[in-house]
Amino acid sequence: MTLKLHDSKTRKTTPFEPVTPGQVCIYVCGATVQGSPHIGHMRSALAFDVAVRWFLRSGYKVTYVRNVTDIDDKILAKSIEEGQPWWAHAYKYEQEFAKAYRDLGTLTPTYEPHATAHIPDQIAMVQRLIDAGHAYSDGQGSVYFDVHSLKDYGSLTHQRLEDLATTEDESQIDQDVEAGKRDPRDFALWKAAKDSEPDTAKWDSPWGKGRPGWHLECSAMSRRYLGDEFDIHAGGIDLRFPHHENEQAQSHGAGYGFARRWMHNAWVTIKGEKMSKSLGNSLIVQNILDQYPAVLVRFTLGTVHYRSTVEYSEDSLKAADAVWQKLAGFVTRAQKALGGDVLQDVQAPSGDQVWRHWYGADSSSAKLQGVPVTDAFAQALDDDLNVAGALAAVHEKVREGNAALQSGDKDALREAVLSVRAMLDTLGLDPAGDQWGGSQVVDSHEGALDTLVGELIKQRGAARAEKDWATADAIRDQLTAAGIVVEDGADGAHWHLS
Repeated sequence: MTLKLHDSKTRKTTPFEPVTPGQVCIYVCGATVQGSPHIGHMRSALAFDVAVRWFLRSGYKVTYVRNVTDIDDKILAKSIEEGQPWWAHAYKYEQEFAKAYRDLGTLTPTYEPHATAHIPDQIAMVQRLIDAGHAYSDGQGSVYFDVHSLKDYGSLTHQRLEDLATTEDESQIDQDVEAGKRDPRDFALWKAAKDSEPDTAKWDSPWGKGRPGWHLECSAMSRRYLGDEFDIHAGGIDLRFPHHENEQAQSHGAGYGFARRWMHNAWVTIKGEKMSKSLGNSLIVQNILDQYPAVLVRFTLGTVHYRSTVEYSEDSLKAADAVWQKLAGFVTRAQKALGGDVLQDVQAPSGDQVWRHWYGADSSSAKLQGVPVTDAFAQALDDDLNVAGALAAVHEKVREGNAALQSGDKDALREAVLSVRAMLDTLGLDPAGDQWGGSQVVDSHEGALDTLVGELIKQRGAARAEKDWATADAIRDQLTAAGIVVEDGADGAHWHLS
């Protein structure tokens, strides 16, 4: 099956045809490091982490860029509130984001550029837009994009200029920015320095000291690292307007093809409401990880289709825990039956593999690249990254593995557990992989549960030996009611969660 991806701009799901055959260039809007990361940020990071993993397993050479916005109005305002330099404020929260990405097992991007490190690129783009007649200086140090000058303005989000009051994000609007505009719908490319702002937040430019507008950095940095035209621009759906619309306008106005395809992940909701600070329900990642294992947070946020809303709650975490225990429990029992980690004797594929930049040669992920996934799993992810369908394929393989465990067919069991681990690794969820504890990993309740169930199975075996069928059946019924399936095989009874 050919990989098909949805394009937010055309609203169609079409075959993926990269700019350069065999390569994928993807730019994901990363963090504005104004505060601690919340689960909405991680939703986007996890959605496109799975995309990158699938591109790699599909044989593509991937260049993945995720930016860091380390200067903007919000960072300046909040640093003043906290009484520290803006750059110290930004660095503090950048480190919190980095920790959250690591804790949830996301791959490190190929490049992670910072807005403040690419000021010359941004100045050059502003000048190019002025020269092309798409931008103008107000003579007071600010430069604006003339939205009327670009025929396709609004084409990303299918909006008409006459229906818009502004093309600025509300956090970017102030009297100084608005003062120099010819039209209130124009947006700032370069902002003149204010006396109230620190000198360290001001850069020299042909129009005077100032700093870039919010949207400019992504146009400049995506071109720097991915070229004039690249395959995919991705991010949260909340960024479609005005941020992504304005990015596209800048880049098209400068004469660049920019993104061929747009991918946007949907909201995280809490009790049916979009997660936002105004609702008072923004959830900080570290606070959640203090209460729940990181793998459950990843499972909850990362196993729902990226274009579908994630309903986040304690119930959704419990549901994730139940599924995780079933998957992790199978891997643990299968490897125990096979005498240990099934990857001990597996070598990563040799040669110039596209994933070598991402996975160390001795890592569990590298070794699993040589293990095939099922056709059903591949078809699901080829269908616009249908992770729900992919998980269904994993469960089917687990069922096959449990049957092999019951019958004592170790060859079939080994094939099944390797396949399950390869598929889960593609989702960033290999229970016995490096991220989640290595070959000794056991789910959070497995040890205690195994002891309790093992004792009941022992009692049932004794009853069967004495032909006390009533007691044996009663024990089995008790386990079944608790969601535990007991299967009798040639080498004794085995159990798994239903």
